[in-house]
Parts: sequence; structure tokens; C-alpha cells
Amino acid sequence: MKAPVVRQAARVLLLDGAGRVLLFRGHDPARPDKGSWWFTVGGGIDDGESARGAAARELLEETGLALPPESFSGPLYSEYAEFSIAGTDYRQDNEFFAVRVEQHDVVITGFTDLETMFVLEHRWWSPAELLATSDTVYPTCLPDLLARLEV
Repeated sequence: MKAPVVRQAARVLLLDGAGRVLLFRGHDPARPDKGSWWFTVGGGIDDGESARGAAARELLEETGLALPPESFSGPLYSEYAEFSIAGTDYRQDNEFFAVRVEQHDVVITGFTDLETMFVLEHRWWSPAELLATSDTVYPTCLPDLLARLEV
């Protein structure tokens, strides 16, 4: 059995002018029977990189939006997560940051091969939609985080 990937990660609550948050829907291609879930922009922090710098880099890679690290607020929240994607187990400490833009058309050409395999779609969610959905959304406290930001 392969050892899990243990890493620090930066996650981004990207908010638009209408107070909606961008989420991606993914699934584990190795276990399609396990369903799908929605999650925020973000990923692992590279060696020598700050969490805020990683948030800015991940935002660019996953959405095509280039913003300076100092435009991100936070960290707003931290959590530990364990998950599997494509046969690899992850043990991850997530730090969440927030940034606002009036609007943005998401460009996913910066996706890694792995992201291309497991990300199914993206959409902007209002706080009310998050509260009403029966879909799985991570972090599970996302509606509370958005309320704290006074969306």
C-alpha cells in the first residue's frame, strides 16, 4: 500500500459582485460509484511558497484569474481533510482565503492532468443555494464562512 501524500494546502473563496462563490464539482475517477462533491479553488502549497502565494497561484491555474497575493484576506478558516483521488490518498491541512472580483469568466486551461480527470464542472453558488442544496459541499461550513464575510 502506497503512503498517503501529506501536504499543506491553500483554498480560495472566490466571490463575485453578486456575493456568489465559485465551486468546482469533482469525483474520484477510480471510484465513480462514490458520487461527486463540490469544492473550492485551491491546492497544495509548493516548497518555499507562502499559503497566500499558493492561493494566488492556484486561483490563476484553476480559473485564469491573476490577482496579487496581498489582495487575499485570511486565513479565514483552517481544517484537516483526508481524501482519495485516482488511487492516491491525501492527508491535507487546508487554509482558506477569500478574494472578491466583480465578475470573472472561468478559464480552466491551467488544470493539471489530474484536475482534468476529476473535475466535472464549475458554477457560481449563492449563499441561499448552498443552504438549500442536498449536494455534498466542502468545506461543510461554507455557508457559515460566507455569512462571516457578509456576502
